[in-house]
Amino acid sequence: MPGALDAAQAADLPYQQSALDAARVVAQGAALLAAVLGAAGFSGWVFGIDVLGRVPRGDAAMSANTAVALLALGVSLFLVARSRVTPWVTVLVRAAGALAVVIGGLTAAEYVTGVALGIDELLFKDDTARMASEVPGRMAPNTAAALMVGGVAALCASASRLPAWTSQVPGLVVLTLGMLRLYGFAYAVPELERFGAYKGMALYTGTALVLLGIAAFLARPDSGLAGLLMNAGTTGALGRRLVATVLVVPPLLGGLVLAGEDTGLFGTRLGTALLVCGHVAVFTTVIFATLAVGRRVELAHARAEWQVRQNELLQAFMDHTPAVMFIKDLDGRFLAVNTTFEESLGLSRERVLGRRDRDVMPPDLARQARAADLAMLAEGAPTQQEELIALPGGSRDFLTSLFPLKTASGTPYAVCGVITDVTDRVAAQREVRRAGRRFLALLESAPDALLITDGQGVIVMTNAQVQKLLGRSPSDLVGTPVVDLVPAPRRRRHSALLRAYLRQVNPKPTVLDHGLYGLRSDGTEFPVEVSVSSLQAEEETRVFLTVRDITERRHAEAERAERYEEHRRIAYTLQHSLMGAPPPLPHLPAAHRYLASVQDPGVGGDWFDIIPLDVHRTGVVVGDVMGRGLEAAAVMGQMRAASHALARTDVPPSRLMTGLDAFVADLADQLVTCVYLVVDQSSHEVTLCSAGHLPVIALPPDGPARMLRTPVGVPLGVNDPCGAGVPFQQATQPVPPGTTLAIYTDGLVERPGTDIETQIDTLARTLDSALKGAPADQESLDRTADLLIKTLLPDTATHDDDVTLLLIGLPVAEGEDFRA
Repeated sequence: MPGALDAAQAADLPYQQSALDAARVVAQGAALLAAVLGAAGFSGWVFGIDVLGRVPRGDAAMSANTAVALLALGVSLFLVARSRVTPWVTVLVRAAGALAVVIGGLTAAEYVTGVALGIDELLFKDDTARMASEVPGRMAPNTAAALMVGGVAALCASASRLPAWTSQVPGLVVLTLGMLRLYGFAYAVPELERFGAYKGMALYTGTALVLLGIAAFLARPDSGLAGLLMNAGTTGALGRRLVATVLVVPPLLGGLVLAGEDTGLFGTRLGTALLVCGHVAVFTTVIFATLAVGRRVELAHARAEWQVRQNELLQAFMDHTPAVMFIKDLDGRFLAVNTTFEESLGLSRERVLGRRDRDVMPPDLARQARAADLAMLAEGAPTQQEELIALPGGSRDFLTSLFPLKTASGTPYAVCGVITDVTDRVAAQREVRRAGRRFLALLESAPDALLITDGQGVIVMTNAQVQKLLGRSPSDLVGTPVVDLVPAPRRRRHSALLRAYLRQVNPKPTVLDHGLYGLRSDGTEFPVEVSVSSLQAEEETRVFLTVRDITERRHAEAERAERYEEHRRIAYTLQHSLMGAPPPLPHLPAAHRYLASVQDPGVGGDWFDIIPLDVHRTGVVVGDVMGRGLEAAAVMGQMRAASHALARTDVPPSRLMTGLDAFVADLADQLVTCVYLVVDQSSHEVTLCSAGHLPVIALPPDGPARMLRTPVGVPLGVNDPCGAGVPFQQATQPVPPGTTLAIYTDGLVERPGTDIETQIDTLARTLDSALKGAPADQESLDRTADLLIKTLLPDTATHDDDVTLLLIGLPVAEGEDFRA
């Protein structure tokens, strides 16, 4: 089997080589004859023998330049056609080809330009001219073209790096020009031997050109167009038959038709019809004969190729199999082996085929292999055995499969073996077993009860901790639905939770401890925490449930929640007692909202106060102690008391802020933002001072909501108590009756991911839309305060800062229009 393809190819090699050799002989012979004709023509000029350069009764004689060029081309192509060309021969070949190109090219230039270059009678004086248009010693124009093309063919043929067609195509052109001259002579058609009134080509020249064309075409017969014609396959045989037919039949039929016309047997039209019919008949016969031969060749090649292909496929299959494969005859001789067999033994295929086990293997291994073969043949059925074999590189585990190859009658004629190295697989199996033992050890060492279920929630494995947790042995739980370990009233919910988890595309480990309960064997219920994770193993799903009793945790959480709620109530009471409630003023309606932070115990550092100063003047203060919790609430209480006391002294807002700043400076690491307003209803003005606080929004009765412009100082606690510090400045703004003032803390407008300026604009727009055109009475202010809280705090249960909002309305005096 191995080498079958090489044998099939070798069968064609002798014929192929002989065909190429014959082609080279033909090329050399044709080139040599062309050189002889050129030498004869040149000799005729030397010795004055006219018949050597002109056919008797011929019209044209071979010129001396033509004879030299033909001799050079013949020698050049003769040397090229040799199988081995030495460097000096290559130089000679190219020099001869170049000489022909120069002679033909100069003559062609003379015809084209009409200028005599002095080369026509360079060698000999010519007195053979028969026409007035002939130039003495000048070759015919078609001859010049043929010599120039022939020289190109010789030069290309001598360059092995160029493709073969570069010399074969010019060779066919030279052949065609020569054939035209021979056809003109054979059919007595002088128009085929000359161009117009110029000198015609000599008959000897035409013959030499035909020979040179053949030589140029066949000089490299193993490639190019000649390679197609000379190959040993079906296409080569068909091509040679068709070429022979084309070269012989058309000229013969054409001569017969012309002879009949010349003798008067038939006219021109009938002659043409007979010529066509003859061509059709001959080529049809040739075609069918060629097809018959080609079919026989194809069938023979198809049978050989099929057999070779089968052998190739079998050998390719064996070579691409990673296992060691071999075929032996019944005596134990190797008939075929694969590449892996060669690599494993370190022997080439040639050193193995035809030999027995003992010739290529260590003695012990050879005896073991032969015994296995004989045991399989005695049993008459395939066998398979896994064994540990000692090799020079170490022991390896192998899986050996042996089976007989039988004839159509069922008689064994060979033994086929497949030996697979399963060392890695065996090692992996051992590792899997070790991993399984480690997994079981890990499972048992877990401090919590661990349940492993399938995708339907049926328990497939547990650890020993379930005995302590549930009072049931692990073996009793295998095969039990996991929901049976849940109190009956709660099973539906637990089962729904498990199904929802498994329906996720990529379920992630999850811990559940809310509302989950377990059931002990004695029927008692207890709260549990369950860690759930899943594993997709091939087509099976495994769910891991880690169950922990959290009864003690629940008791501790309940106690902690009770203590937290008590602490929160105390803090809330402290917050409200410290903040107090401002007195209601009939002449100055107000609405306020305070929302404690959901973090810490629900207390913070926001405060506000409304302080009557006299009949027409009222002080309003809003502040925010940075931070949350009891400490911020305590500072807030002190700040509220201090601001209230200072305001009662009727100090200007800037001095009040300076006093508060000195008070905060005495407190460690505290920052406070604050704004203080003095509303004068008699002069319809408001004087305010801000210590880093957010701007106050005013909604006049005759315009849109706007921010009251005032210098904003640094927060309280920033100035150095021992230094000059940044002074606090106050500003007075007109506020007509019917105006509503909105004062607030940052908890209302500050949110992560939002712009505080945008939130303040939202506050202003909402205030404008709620109170535009409405009187600033108590009912309208309360309704607007609720709307502002709902708009800016959609989810009051999640805000993490305390919020203060204060709306103050400046009522219109009796008898006045509030829109005036």
